[in-house]
Amino acid sequence: VEDGMNNPSPEFTAILSDLKDDELAQQFKKALNKREGIVNLGGTSEISSEGTQHSISEQERIAFANYINSKLLSDPDCADVLPIDPNTEQLFKAVENGILLCKLINLSVPDTIDERTINKKKLTHFTIQENLNLALNSASAIGCQVVNIGALDLKEGKAHLVLGLLWQIIKIGLFADIELSRNEAIAALLEDGESLEELMKLSPEELLLRWANFHLKKVNMSISNFSGDIKDSLAYFHLLEQIAPDDCPVDTSGQYEADLSRRAELMLGQAERLDCRQFVTATDVVSGNSKLNMAFVATLFNKHPALAKPENQNWTPASETREERTFRNWMNSLGVSPHVHHIYGDLIDAIVILQLYEKTKVDVDWDNRVNLPPFKGIGGGHLKKIENCNYAVELGKDKAGFSLVGIAGQDLYDANETLTLALVWQLMRRYTLKILEDLGDKDGEAVGDDLIVTWVNDTLAQAGKTSSIKSFKDKSIGTSIPVLDLIDAIQPNSVNFDLVKKDVQSDEEKLDNAKYAISMARKIGAKVYALPEDLVEVNTKMVMTIFACLMGRGMKRA
Repeated sequence: VEDGMNNPSPEFTAILSDLKDDELAQQFKKALNKREGIVNLGGTSEISSEGTQHSISEQERIAFANYINSKLLSDPDCADVLPIDPNTEQLFKAVENGILLCKLINLSVPDTIDERTINKKKLTHFTIQENLNLALNSASAIGCQVVNIGALDLKEGKAHLVLGLLWQIIKIGLFADIELSRNEAIAALLEDGESLEELMKLSPEELLLRWANFHLKKVNMSISNFSGDIKDSLAYFHLLEQIAPDDCPVDTSGQYEADLSRRAELMLGQAERLDCRQFVTATDVVSGNSKLNMAFVATLFNKHPALAKPENQNWTPASETREERTFRNWMNSLGVSPHVHHIYGDLIDAIVILQLYEKTKVDVDWDNRVNLPPFKGIGGGHLKKIENCNYAVELGKDKAGFSLVGIAGQDLYDANETLTLALVWQLMRRYTLKILEDLGDKDGEAVGDDLIVTWVNDTLAQAGKTSSIKSFKDKSIGTSIPVLDLIDAIQPNSVNFDLVKKDVQSDEEKLDNAKYAISMARKIGAKVYALPEDLVEVNTKMVMTIFACLMGRGMKRA
């Protein structure tokens, strides 16, 4: 019922949609009442899944192995493990040194990992551990949920965990351009009376389904899922026909083949002519494997969208800011449900925010104070959603000690960008500091900015480093030298200072140092969500999280 990482699969979502509203509410309540308030549909670690049996999908193993071969076969750093024989368990062995995972992450989200930080030669148990730390922390930074996966799990090739992580990484890459701000032609999918804001709130899965139906409508067809509705291949034949370039027409005669498996194979032959034969076999189509079929359709969209931005439109959709992306990835890495695609639209019922409160050790009264989906009533249950938002603000003020002056529940419901981010930032800050407090603070002293700065400077001095910081606004942080010195102080001789620009002058040099610093922080085990640009610009809020995460790593080593 899950994609391997606690995220509900389309099949599970389809099942839920058939349940009565009250049954859905009860199931949602039971899930949220579990530890930490996170919807957990199945264990992903030995601790959380003790006594359960994990089954893996042979079809997914084959599909992911073939995908990795097609994308990374020419990479010399992967020559030792590629090509992977998809008909064996070789995939699970291929990830054990971390190199392939790092490469796959950069394939999905370019420049996430500075290649200079990947250990590639003369690997030892320690350098392999570093690579796996780098891969896991970088996967978390791009929004993968890796809470219950450790380096040892990957090193041992635990099949269900490897497949779950691979799917998350691949999916992020496949869906990267399926959003309005990165592809304005998606506006062609607007329905009568629908606003751009409403279209932007749709998940990539929902956009893919709408895109398929946009083209199928031309032949009076429609589908409602990527499982049962595509088993006969008819929708695929017609979709391929509609999106094919003029110079590469599709032969649809295969749709008349009586044998469904043979028909699916003929359809995939036409997809191959469009360079889109990816993820699915004829068996996957006929069996209705929704995950792999969705990946197949995403491939079709990415290569042949066959959309044009509507004429006479002078708008430009706002792109997601770095800060918004960082917060969204942080939320998703913690396993919130539903998955956050649009940071404002997906928070308006406060369900995700309330889960984040529990992650930051603020008790939430799910039974008596929270209205759970499905939301009934006028306007889609907007009053119940506002009640949730009011409760979220109340918790922030009364229980978490947040500064929420001028912020009301209505602001969250209205998706006020500035005020929503103000709350989310304080949640992220509290989460980071709570991790430090759990590691043990000095004589019970509350962890705050001053304590972190003092720890940073003490650690640097004790290691004989000459750098120091006055605050998180210190301009020297823009060179990344204090960060790199701190990393080297925490794990001696980990930083190759031959790769560091010493006399930093240009922004390009600063960014080069920053990319190295962020990846090095993740490599030594710090779960950093900030981006290199945050260091270059000395973004005070994100800089604080970097030093706090490094402090946490340093305290673990102490």
